[in-house]
Amino acid sequence: MATLDFKVLTAPVGILRILEVIFTCVTFSLVASVGHATDSFWTWCMFSWCFCFCVTIFTLVLEFTSLSSKLPISWDDFTTSFAMLATLMVFTASILYSIFFTCASCGRQIAACVLSFLTFILYAVEIGLTRAKPGEISGFLSTVPGLLKVLEAFVACVIFICLYFVNYTSYPGLQWCVAVYSICFIFALLIILLTIGRLLSRFPAPFSKILIVCNVLAVLMYITAAVIWPFYCFRNNPRPSNCSVNCGWNLLVVISFMTFFNLIAYIVDTVYSFKLVFFTTET
Repeated sequence: MATLDFKVLTAPVGILRILEVIFTCVTFSLVASVGHATDSFWTWCMFSWCFCFCVTIFTLVLEFTSLSSKLPISWDDFTTSFAMLATLMVFTASILYSIFFTCASCGRQIAACVLSFLTFILYAVEIGLTRAKPGEISGFLSTVPGLLKVLEAFVACVIFICLYFVNYTSYPGLQWCVAVYSICFIFALLIILLTIGRLLSRFPAPFSKILIVCNVLAVLMYITAAVIWPFYCFRNNPRPSNCSVNCGWNLLVVISFMTFFNLIAYIVDTVYSFKLVFFTTET
């Protein structure tokens, strides 16, 4: 039977989650009151706020009723990875909505942006409170390499969204870059899902060693993508004079930047994987 745990709501993390629910609710309510837009960026922003609102409510209810302990998943890993994902989603939504949908006289839009940035801060603080501290025995996603896995997967998703508007099939080099993004994304996603599902202890080899090998391979693959993608995309291809904010050439720049960003993330991930000792327990 479910038992109510009021301490969940008064703990620092519980208070943060209540504020996150309130802020995301007010944010998407303000945006909805302005009117609906068919732009893909508007859709992404609204989805981010609604998704984070629903999952945070879901987390609060399960912890308040003590049902979270009865689920066959690693609950700490789930909440920490979601906090990381929500931080990234709300941050990108705040930036996009500020750039494309606000003006000096748009009061409700400006208020929505301010609340969205405050929500981003709340989720970032939650990460700081829930992630593993040095010497603690915890799940993998509560460690820095685990949080980096969520970051790497998210950045790859941003690249995939931009690739939809880019013709990369004309050059084998660009196809190789897309393969790099896809392979590394699949690996990061598998690690996240296996960790939440408490399946890491069933690996036939030491998971830490597998993780280091895959991270080194990802770094090498992203180095090739960081060289090949700009070479093929910007060789004899200057920026058009009539290029707007969301034109195709700018998307090529975004993909290039995200490629270098993910390369740095994988390098940091590899360094931490060498240094960090984490524990997996069988249930």
